[in-house]
Amino acid sequence: MWSEMFDLFVSSFWETLIMVGISGLIGAVVGVPLGVLLYLTDRNGVLQNLPTNRIVGIIVNAVRSTPFIILLVAVIPFTRLIVGSSIGTMAAVVPLTIAAAPFVARLVETALREVDRGLIEAAQSMGATTGQIVMKVLLPEALPGIVAGLTITFVSLVGYSAMAGAIGGGGLGDLGIRYGYQRFLPEVMITVVLILIVFVQLVQTFGDWLVRRLSHK
Repeated sequence: MWSEMFDLFVSSFWETLIMVGISGLIGAVVGVPLGVLLYLTDRNGVLQNLPTNRIVGIIVNAVRSTPFIILLVAVIPFTRLIVGSSIGTMAAVVPLTIAAAPFVARLVETALREVDRGLIEAAQSMGATTGQIVMKVLLPEALPGIVAGLTITFVSLVGYSAMAGAIGGGGLGDLGIRYGYQRFLPEVMITVVLILIVFVQLVQTFGDWLVRRLSHK
């Protein structure tokens, strides 16, 4: 019995890692450029374009304001189209990624706003292109803030991944619901919660350490 449960915990934790890792990475790949676009096209931005900024901003805000449990259900047709199924670990990655990308975008935009405008103006006066300003000024200067934002995103995704268990997404949330709630095994639920707490603490600690290292540089 305990050997079987141990194997279930290990496999469920691995599923959670996959969900959080893949969705976090893809969310960052999509969200960072999106955040840069929001910053550049905003008022007084290097590429000021308020209509584009407003349209992208509305889409980002709409996704961010949608409760994740509703988002899970709403994107089921799209999830089926992408991975061929609406249940399972890979199916849960789709809504998790959709939730992560706009979250990352706003955090990146906020981090970029903290960059000294004098540095941008100095780069412009030296004839730097928009790409050079982004790659050599904005992103390096905002990197600690971006990493802090990504840490927050990964922590949030851990909670979202547990919620994905409600629709058969796999992972620790699914284990807690199936065994802890439906089979009335409170010790399983408690163990799942403790594992998630430790996991979040490790992610947050590593992120904070990385931010400190980058800030010192």
